[in-house]
Amino acid sequence: MVTFLPTPIGNLEDITLRVLQRLKECEVLLCEDTRITKKLITLLQERGFLIKKEFTYYPLHSHNEEEFLENIQLDFFHQEIAYLSDAGMPCISDPGAKLILFLQKHNIAYDVYGGISALTLGVAFSGIVEKEFTFLGFPPHKFQEKIEFFSKRLNSEVPLVFYESPYRLLETMEILCKIDSNLQVFLAKELTKKYQNIFFGKITEICEILNKANIKGEWVCIIKAVSKKEEQRSLTQEEIYSMDIPPKIKAKILSKLQDRPTQEIYKELCGQ
Repeated sequence: MVTFLPTPIGNLEDITLRVLQRLKECEVLLCEDTRITKKLITLLQERGFLIKKEFTYYPLHSHNEEEFLENIQLDFFHQEIAYLSDAGMPCISDPGAKLILFLQKHNIAYDVYGGISALTLGVAFSGIVEKEFTFLGFPPHKFQEKIEFFSKRLNSEVPLVFYESPYRLLETMEILCKIDSNLQVFLAKELTKKYQNIFFGKITEICEILNKANIKGEWVCIIKAVSKKEEQRSLTQEEIYSMDIPPKIKAKILSKLQDRPTQEIYKELCGQ
């Protein structure tokens, strides 16, 4: 049995009881990075969350997974195995999907445990997402490709969610601001960690803030185009009274707002 286990994205206490129980049962750990997984296991053992035991570690990441799966013997999977990416949920902007396809192809039993993910945590934090959203993973690194990437997708009526590196965050926000300066934005960095911070507002305001802020750390970004309906607002009665339009038209507008007879308002406007 192979079990895909979510790992904390920062705070060690986000590990689940179910994950800890499964680790007690496993003999082999497939890891995106064996160094990071070994460090996690050591911390869990030092804190008393996990009994001390020995695991066999194998690296399985985007650079070696094809070769690994081509050469592995199927009886390897007769062991109790867990797959762990570096942080969060495997297969969500992390390796793991190719391993799942391999297991499906060979009818090998597997399971996926629920747990923390920067994606779902950021969505819940934002207040922007009410129902639907589109997850984009990491946008392209190159400037022109990034412009084309967002230009095609900002026509969507649903919020867009993506991850970004601190080294490219400012450039990405500037590109988005040039495409649509009215975007609603929610940004979160280092979620669950000591230096967790969030920013939200209109993208022009966010760009100004970020230029002065410490932006080290990994980011979850959520953006939403302001619909035409949201951009429109109703005129106030004071604004209508001050408008330079014929009294009859003005009276008809005010009649609907005040739920009063048009003739009565017209006489008031004419000083009768």
